[in-house]
Amino acid sequence: MNAPTPATAAASTAETLRAALAGLLDGLPPRQAAQAVERLIANYRGRTPTDAPILRDRADVAAYAAYRMPATFEAVRAALGALADAAPEGWVPGSHVDVGGGTGAATWAVAATWAGERPVTVLDWAEPALALGRELAGTAPQLHGVRWQRSRIGSALAIESTDLVTVSYVLGELTEADRRSVVDAAADAAQQAVVVIEPGTPDGYRRVIEARDRLIAAGYRIAAPCPHSAACPIEPGTDWCHFSARVSRSSLHRQVKGGSLAYEDEKFSYVAAVRFDPDPAPTRIVRRPQIRKGQVLLDLCEPDEALRRRTVTKRHGPLYRAARDADWGDAWPPQSAE
Repeated sequence: MNAPTPATAAASTAETLRAALAGLLDGLPPRQAAQAVERLIANYRGRTPTDAPILRDRADVAAYAAYRMPATFEAVRAALGALADAAPEGWVPGSHVDVGGGTGAATWAVAATWAGERPVTVLDWAEPALALGRELAGTAPQLHGVRWQRSRIGSALAIESTDLVTVSYVLGELTEADRRSVVDAAADAAQQAVVVIEPGTPDGYRRVIEARDRLIAAGYRIAAPCPHSAACPIEPGTDWCHFSARVSRSSLHRQVKGGSLAYEDEKFSYVAAVRFDPDPAPTRIVRRPQIRKGQVLLDLCEPDEALRRRTVTKRHGPLYRAARDADWGDAWPPQSAE
């Protein structure tokens, strides 16, 4: 029997997660779930940092997982895919610590990106989130060995030495001082890579840039999304770098989120920083390509610390065909079209 391809393994992990999420709201009154979702939306969109867990009980955690976990999983998986593309051939993290991991979306995303089992620790201060994360992970054989550890995410955070540290969708819940402490702790603990993911908003991008600067100062190189480790070319306050991940929505997910479409697009900002020599994208597509008659307009972040628009026309042959298939966030040009 042939071994599954990475794409097949990723799809299988995503399907296992969707199936595990499908039973979460069984027995929970719809009104209670809706109220929990509304409160969570207010918290996650708010600008006031909190030093208390947002997820308070089983109802909150179930609503959070149904409302956010599929989107968080896809965003983190996209960021990890970019890291995998920039890493040396055959590189696989031998261990993983997920900071502020909650119900474990990033842990599932790591499992979807790199096959096999590895020591994994999820750190979070909300015991109900850890309990549900442990329950969900019980449905995936590769996650049976994950440790779910209660830990305050802030200035006193201690992270064991590990190959990969993920910090996803948590910096926005912290004070500025705690954000710095968490990023520094991740930088100290990671032997290979740190990946930070935040919502694709101006504030989320600002937090990612702050983390990027601290990681570079700690001696890391940028593997993705940037094609360089120099300063971001975006002038502060004028724009923000973010990307989009397509999320398949189950009937349960549509019910909780009040939507009717079979999918949604999760906007996110991220940085993947490494201790090894990466092979970053030659350039990165930073906006959705604009397809016109006989041409494609690509907005690119380029290795000379500049943002430029490039026009690819039919006379470019294979490159034009590749441009028509290119997506926001892709490396450019693809190796197949060079």
